[in-house]
This record gives sequence, C-alpha cells and structure tokens, in this order.
Amino acid sequence: MGLTSHKVLALTVLFAVLVTAGTVRIWPRFARPTWTAVLGRIGTIMATQLALLVVIGLLANNYFAFYSSWDDLLGSGDDGPVEIRTKLDAGHGDRVEPLGRVPVKGGGAVGREPGQAGEIQQVRIPGATTGLSTEGYVYLPPQYFRPEYAHRTFPVVIVTTGFPGDARNLVTRLNYPGAALRLLQSGRMQPTVLVMMRPSPAMPADTECEDVPGGPQSDRYFTEDVPRAVRGSYRVSADPQAWGLMGNSTGGYCSLKLAMRHPDVFPTAVSLSGYYRAAEDATTGDLFRGSPQRRDDADLIRRLNHPPHPKVAVLLAGTREGDGDYRRQTEEFVAAVRAPMKVSFSMLKSGGHNFQTWERLLPSSLEWLSQQLKVPAGT
Repeated sequence: MGLTSHKVLALTVLFAVLVTAGTVRIWPRFARPTWTAVLGRIGTIMATQLALLVVIGLLANNYFAFYSSWDDLLGSGDDGPVEIRTKLDAGHGDRVEPLGRVPVKGGGAVGREPGQAGEIQQVRIPGATTGLSTEGYVYLPPQYFRPEYAHRTFPVVIVTTGFPGDARNLVTRLNYPGAALRLLQSGRMQPTVLVMMRPSPAMPADTECEDVPGGPQSDRYFTEDVPRAVRGSYRVSADPQAWGLMGNSTGGYCSLKLAMRHPDVFPTAVSLSGYYRAAEDATTGDLFRGSPQRRDDADLIRRLNHPPHPKVAVLLAGTREGDGDYRRQTEEFVAAVRAPMKVSFSMLKSGGHNFQTWERLLPSSLEWLSQQLKVPAGT
C-alpha cells in the first residue's frame, strides 16, 4: 500500500483508536503505586501519543504532499545519479526519454484533444555531460499541435518544486498546466512549453543546484544538460531570451541563483517563497567542501553586495506575514539590486510556506514571466 493511500490512513486511524481504547480499558490496572504500574502508565501514554502523531503526520503529508511514496520518505528509490551514457545509445543524452502521458485538468480541458488543451508528457531528462538524470513532466500548449504553428518555435520555462517534493506536485497540487491553459485562453499568457521537475537530480541528496566538488554537478545539469535535451526533443526556441526559470521554496532559490549565475542561459526567473542562501543540513551534506568562497557565492544577497550585477529580470513572490523571515530577507534582496538587473515583487498580506500560498501567486507570476519571454520573429 502506498504512503498516501486511503487504506494506510484508515488502518493507522483504526490502530490509534484501538490503542486509545485499550489505554482507557487497562488504565485502572496501573493505579497501584508500584514501579510496574508506573512504567505501564508511561508506556500506554507514549503508545497513545505516538499513534496520534502518526495519524497527524499522515494527514499533513497527504494534504501538503511532502512525500509521495515510501521510497520518497525513506530515500530508498531509484532516483539517484544515473550514468545515462551507459544505458542509452550514442546521442540519446541529447533527447528527453518519454515515459507516458497525463491528462490536462483546468480550463475545461478534461478529455479534450491536444490541439484544444495541450498535452502533458511524463519524461526522464538525461544529462549528456553530467551523467545525472531525473523524471519530470513536459506540458505542450495547444498551439504546439495546430497546423498553423507547425513551423513556429515556443518559449520554455523550467519549473522546479521544493525539496524533497515530487515533480507530480507541480501537475497535481499546483497544476501549472491548468493555470497556463486558463491564462492562455484569456490572452494573458503566450503559448509556452513547461518543463516541470525536482530541484535535485541526485535524490535523496539535496544539491541546492550546486556543482558539488567531487559530487553531483547540478548547476551544470540544469544550465547545460536540461536545455540541450529539451531543444533536442521539442520545437522550442534556441534563443536565451525565450527561456525562463520558476520554482517554489528550494525551486525558487535555484531559479534565482541559476539565472544570476548564468544570465546568458536564463535571463528571467520567478521565485515563489524562495530563500536566498543555500541550505546546509543532513540532506545537503557538505556542498562546498569547506570552501568559504563557494559558500559565499551561494548567498544571493551577499552576491548582490559585490558588483557587477547580472543582466537578468526576476520576480519575487511571497507573503508579508506567515512565512518566517521571508519579508525581511526579500526587502534586503530588493534593496541590494542595481542595474542592469531588474527586480519585481508580489507580496500577499499573509500566507504560509505551502501550496495554498503558491497557488494564489501562480497566475500573476506566470503572466509576468510570459511578458518577459521573447521568441525572435520568424522562428
């Protein structure tokens, strides 16, 4: 049974009810002033509380989609680094590997043809130069399938979720394809290819989109391998002005950092509740191998305090209240920006670090991003 299945939740709730009922039933037996009775009382209280905590944890996970499977929770899946070049024929590292299709939901799109609703493809995106690989989803807009657009190329947005989120959250919880389709239907967004994925191609490690010395080269994967594979597989523009980055939480931090480091690849980025300094914890390990310079380079506010500034346009979207220190850090980041860099920001009055907040921010953020993307005429 899957981690998020209703059977697991139902069995856990039943177990918690039985433990609680059992505790109530046998509690009078532990009323005696003996060590055995005291240990019995402590044991039953701990068992009851543990059962209730497990139920609460499952409910929270099912609602916020922190982990999608037991492998995701335990880090025992097969999403780690893959030597793609040993598995695929020569040249296949330049192309996305199709794995299946997912229905588009939103904008009255369920059950409609690709020429009306677009298409979501489940894919594996190989790394021709890094050997890394991860699964994700590609949304192709309706125009991609229409005859009048047969010789047109499309802009691209690389969308990354938070860590250790699943790329499916971008389709099921935030529904980027549905949001993009509704904006497209209302004339507020141009037809755009969305490539939706995790921010780490080396699960279960959190690479923070860094090139780790002697480890996974995640920065290079996102800035060289992913664009190379997408260009080799889809009818998209090769002009950097047609490419953008977007993400929430860790994905937001990665979007900002990759754009600031590689403005020649991604001159536009959107951060939804993204932070500004690389996380360092048990999931990241030592990303910088003890190098203060590398650590400082991953601190985006510190980076802004040491010109020159990159020629990029970024949007910071979040909340004034309810998301820890986000407002103060964002204000510090905005104050440090200098030309030629451009910064915009969108702040809700309140909201947490969660899908509900990002869902509210998504339409205006996609619309802003679409306004920045430019496909050269005649391509």
